[in-house]
Amino acid sequence: MSDEAALRRAAELYALGADRRDKDLWRQVLADDVEMTGPGFAIAGLEGNLGSIDVLGQMFKATRHVVHDQTVLIDGDRAQGETRSTAEHRMAGAGGGDVLLVWAIRYQDAWLREAGAWKFTKRTLIVDWEEVRPVHDVGGGN
Repeated sequence: MSDEAALRRAAELYALGADRRDKDLWRQVLADDVEMTGPGFAIAGLEGNLGSIDVLGQMFKATRHVVHDQTVLIDGDRAQGETRSTAEHRMAGAGGGDVLLVWAIRYQDAWLREAGAWKFTKRTLIVDWEEVRPVHDVGGGN
């Protein structure tokens, strides 16, 4: 697998780990000293960031994170770049039905290759915009 493909795979596993509330997936792609920051939060270290998965489960009924594209610069065993994504968060709405909080997001990322695997050392979340819309179930589950 090329380095570019492996970096994208790290972002995809991160997204999947968030959606499935799977800390083991995050352990595969987060360095022990990872730092994550964004609007209103800064979390340092692997264990602290793994706690974010529990918070997602408490705040939202379901989430779906989709990685759209990346621009990366690789320098040996280090890389930096931007990952563009959409984050969808299903939650109870004020009127009784569920709503979807959708964020257009960008991560400013830094990675380190450890034992052949690319791991995030830093992720800075930028929310470009958000929208809230109703959810209409069509029988496929939630």
